[in-house]
Amino acid sequence: MIDLRSLADLSGAQSRSISPENFDGAKGGGGRATEGTGAAAAAHLGPGWKISPSVDIHGHTMLELADITGPALITHIWLTTHRSNWRSLILRAYWDSADVPAIEVPLGDFFGQGWCEFAQLSSVPVAANRASNSAMEFL
Repeated sequence: MIDLRSLADLSGAQSRSISPENFDGAKGGGGRATEGTGAAAAAHLGPGWKISPSVDIHGHTMLELADITGPALITHIWLTTHRSNWRSLILRAYWDSADVPAIEVPLGDFFGQGWCEFAQLSSVPVAANRASNSAMEFL
């Protein structure tokens, strides 16, 4: 059984990291980008460095963060965005090929920041930490 009591338990599960450099979570797939938001600053470093550590999401568009086939467990979501986006970015999650989302909520609300004003939040499943004066880090 997986619940908050077992967060620190060791298991035989294989972990994968899904990121702007590894959208499918392929084993060893991170750090291989050759273009992206950081290319102008880090392209000379070559593959293996964070060439594409982020994505720009333009208004009225959708970005698929992950498409995972088979059983999976999401243990960590890390992102930053300006607080003016906390109510306009919508987080949706679909399970088992469903047509309707199991989760559909403004990003800030999901991470306990529904008023678009920073509020320190530290709990077992969620931490919302100030990353700078204008950004927010959600864990």
